[in-house]
Amino acid sequence: MRGAAYVGDGRIETITAEQNEPGPGEARIRVAYCGLCGTDLHIAHGNMDARVATPLVFGHEASGTIEALGDGVAEWQVGDRVTVMPLLWDNSCAACLAGNQHICQNLTFVGIDSPGALQELWTVPATTLVRLPETMELRDAALVEPTAVAVHDVRRSGLQVGDTVVVLGGGPIGVLIATVARHAGARVVVVELDAARRDRVAALGFEAVAPTDIDATVADWTEGNGADVVFEVSGAAAAVRQATGLLKVRGTLVVVAIHSTPREIDLQRVFWRELRILGARVYQRSDFERAVELLASGVIPVDALVTSVVPLEETGKAIDELASGQALKVLVDVAAGSEAGA
Repeated sequence: MRGAAYVGDGRIETITAEQNEPGPGEARIRVAYCGLCGTDLHIAHGNMDARVATPLVFGHEASGTIEALGDGVAEWQVGDRVTVMPLLWDNSCAACLAGNQHICQNLTFVGIDSPGALQELWTVPATTLVRLPETMELRDAALVEPTAVAVHDVRRSGLQVGDTVVVLGGGPIGVLIATVARHAGARVVVVELDAARRDRVAALGFEAVAPTDIDATVADWTEGNGADVVFEVSGAAAAVRQATGLLKVRGTLVVVAIHSTPREIDLQRVFWRELRILGARVYQRSDFERAVELLASGVIPVDALVTSVVPLEETGKAIDELASGQALKVLVDVAAGSEAGA
């Protein structure tokens, strides 16, 4: 069967992947679509070579249907439409024992630490499956995983109806956080450096401003008091420096982006206003289930977010498109061109 793999040296190739029969407790999925994200960019550019084993079939934002089941899987049937919550934990570390399995100290992230969804047939533990409504388009369902990230981030923030929210970064996750926060009753402004992205964000009904304009916008919206919540999604050092100055007394900064190096932050502001700084990593099953609901009900603007769909053989080009910064969400149509998908 076909797969798209990172083979090292920053190269993506279409390969013939091994077809694994599902063992006890496993399910084999015929993958329909797989979304690409910033983590996939890091893999493809060689930035995670110390972690991943090559060749690696990557990808974790998936949708598809169950094709086969291993022994002991009673709650699923062949033909069920599913997505995958790509986390495996050990259930024995301190984090797991405290009920925080999603940030297990020995977490396996499927699609990074083990083979992912950019293959026609994908065998995964049945415990990772999340059910999709029969009426949901499988293309739309490829956005469940990133939407679950946004749901988790907003939930972590403790956001309340009527809050003023600043999202630093107008990429796919930033737009999803803004959408989930707005749906939860917040007033939202998105900060984005790139003018083309600002236009896309504005087209979704959000206030979208450049970093140089956000201080004045927040002051105007809040009569100088500051925002209730700031989500740092850009990964930029300048955004981290700016974030604390945007918050009200006892406001909350949620760090969503992965910062590969330590950042300078205004701790005097944190002290003076008794600010909260929270990390938000991945998601829990309840976040996935809520993400399915938001997509099924049309809250998430899939058509505006998905800027292109490419066949599996063009995964490398899709990575380049994503790296250009002009795309929002790029999907790989894994089934296109296969005997089952033709």
